[in-house]
Amino acid sequence: MKKLLIMRHAKSCWKNSDLADHERPLKKRGRNDAKRMGKLLKSKKIIPDLIICSTAVRAQETADYLIENMKYKNEVIFTDALYMAEPKDILTAITDHATDQKSVLIIGHNPGSEALLQILTGKVESLPTASIAYITAKIDKWKGIIKNEDVKLKKLWRPKDIK
Repeated sequence: MKKLLIMRHAKSCWKNSDLADHERPLKKRGRNDAKRMGKLLKSKKIIPDLIICSTAVRAQETADYLIENMKYKNEVIFTDALYMAEPKDILTAITDHATDQKSVLIIGHNPGSEALLQILTGKVESLPTASIAYITAKIDKWKGIIKNEDVKLKKLWRPKDIK
């Protein structure tokens, strides 16, 4: 059994129009949401074995707040491959970096994150900023996730639903 967490980066700031999209930081709401989601994962005892994160500043900052608040101690891989990635790119990042890990957290962007969720589960769900989809798959190797019919969306947490 493998566990995949798909997270969309937290809310970013558009205040400085001179910044390139890749360089946009989080706004205060985004920082607070990322902290809350980290605390949520810690309280649910859902700590991934590996985090794979986009190199966009807003995604890296999301990872930092999440990691601090869930007390994460495992490996984090930052990759350009997740910046504005399509579902196939996200799957490639998982299979390239996750070897024996049973649980992986991806921190990326829309529309790729929502599209991957739909491809894997067959469900159309929205992933607002800082949302986390928790998926399980009865597979031994990550390469089998796309061909598996027993992929389940266990839970979808959106910041607005977390107290």
